[in-house]
Amino acid sequence: MASSSYSNPPCAACKFLRRKCVPDCVFAPYFPPEEPQKFINVHRIFGASNVSKLLNEVLPHQREDAVNSLAYEAEARVKDPVYGCVGAISVLQRQVMSLQKELDATNADLIRYACGDMMPNNASNVRFFQGSGSRQVHGHGGAAGGSSSSCFGHHHGSSGTYFLGGDGHQGR
Repeated sequence: MASSSYSNPPCAACKFLRRKCVPDCVFAPYFPPEEPQKFINVHRIFGASNVSKLLNEVLPHQREDAVNSLAYEAEARVKDPVYGCVGAISVLQRQVMSLQKELDATNADLIRYACGDMMPNNASNVRFFQGSGSRQVHGHGGAAGGSSSSCFGHHHGSSGTYFLGGDGHQGR
């Protein structure tokens, strides 16, 4: 005869392991039934027994973070079995370095434009537009055919566009 009390559905771990989910199941709070792939990945990489031992050794307030870390690493290992999340971190670090080099080069170009290094000696002004506001910065032509060593201005932000000359063409 079936029990008259209806219990909650088993957690993803107990369902996958085909066992009864007891009220004090160590997996239940962290592997809900609607997220079966989370447990499947963790089990495939670390094993249910190891995860159970780990959760019992970790302080209760740290368990959720531990499970999230295990789940992240397991998902990364499924995608990249050799390097896991270290491979993903390495790819992102290379991307950051590449973008930083590009940003540095662009900033150097902007400073050269603003300082007049790439402009004809007779340039009378530089306009730049930043965000919604704009201003004109007037340059100095230098002495008797010589080039000016003064800089028109600096732009230290990561956004904004410099426009050179009076014709509104963007310089680069």
